[in-house]
Amino acid sequence: MRVEAGKRRLRAREDGVAVTAYPDFAMEERLVSFNLFGQEFSFYSDAPEDEVQGAIAMLRDELEGTDLAARSTVPSSTMLVLGCLRLAACYVRLDKQFSSFRTQQELSIDKLIDKVSSCME
Repeated sequence: MRVEAGKRRLRAREDGVAVTAYPDFAMEERLVSFNLFGQEFSFYSDAPEDEVQGAIAMLRDELEGTDLAARSTVPSSTMLVLGCLRLAACYVRLDKQFSSFRTQQELSIDKLIDKVSSCME
């Protein structure tokens, strides 16, 4: 990690992802850059580094697993949108599964409370 003179900006490179931190931001946002399809993409994030790295890795896995990734005629911005839509679909599916799990757990807890209450009476 090095500090660039006069800019009070920290820049590090880990696993091919350049991270620039601007200490003056209240939420400690930093610029995250990564390469995909030969292009550099950047965004600001205040998420923990492991979450950012995980999201980028997940996006790469989604995009590399498609037939579209082999086609050079599809613009990279289209690929990113398709990748994000696939990830969003996974999130929606997992959210539904979690809601179902949560409902089942609440019912089980309610039954257990009823059994314990009936035994104590």
